[in-house]
Amino acid sequence: MSTNENSRPTSRVAEDARALAALYEAPQILRVVNVWDAVSAKVVADLPGTTAIATAGHGIAASHGYPDGERIPFELMLASLERIVAVTDLPVTADLDGGFGDAGEAVRRAIGVGVCGANIEDQMRPLDESALVMRAAMGAALKEGVNFVLNARTDALIKSEGRSRAEAIDEAILRGRAYLEAGAQCVFVPGVLNADETRALVEGIGERRVSVIGLPGALSAAEYEALGVARISYGPMPQNVALTALKRLGESLLDDGVIPESTEKLNNF
Repeated sequence: MSTNENSRPTSRVAEDARALAALYEAPQILRVVNVWDAVSAKVVADLPGTTAIATAGHGIAASHGYPDGERIPFELMLASLERIVAVTDLPVTADLDGGFGDAGEAVRRAIGVGVCGANIEDQMRPLDESALVMRAAMGAALKEGVNFVLNARTDALIKSEGRSRAEAIDEAILRGRAYLEAGAQCVFVPGVLNADETRALVEGIGERRVSVIGLPGALSAAEYEALGVARISYGPMPQNVALTALKRLGESLLDDGVIPESTEKLNNF
């Protein structure tokens, strides 16, 4: 358990988990704009439409100079999550990659800094092994007294080498059902999904049990909502957009430009 005075007590994390689960189950799709540090979390949390905060593992790693894929030390990831939790009263769900070698311990420690839900990747391990990872994550949370909101991620579509698209969809459904049985709230299937593919996933895994990512070429949030999707997130894309804006501003300033008058002061604490 963290000793930081800003950490949420376990009873509060349990309350956050119940609130987050209700957002997944609601008819309206849960829209989360992924954040990567305290100031991005504060900006997003202050938006009127924000109901929960979701971190981007890739974004947090990049902000510290590490590539994606559990290359960032877990202690540094955990410290980043703690700072994000400290700047908002909203439920916080984290990207815990593949569980950093011990999904149960990663979840236990994430709860300790105030996190009430997470994405955990199957990384296309054998199905039985992947289901055990998800079960371990939920088991550890329940021991802490938290019905943790696990958004179990399957890479069946983005790591579909040697399989047709239809076979990859079937694999995602098979894995998704196993992860729900292991205690997951929802199943995250990253990739650009068209309407027919989304419909097949929802029919196979369950209504309000599928989570998607909004990428260039994907459907809109409203379209996914109409198809029964529970959640849409945006991964590293918000950070990419922010960094693109920084790059364009830098180019302008180095070319004798000026700061736009429309610039808002958003980094005040």
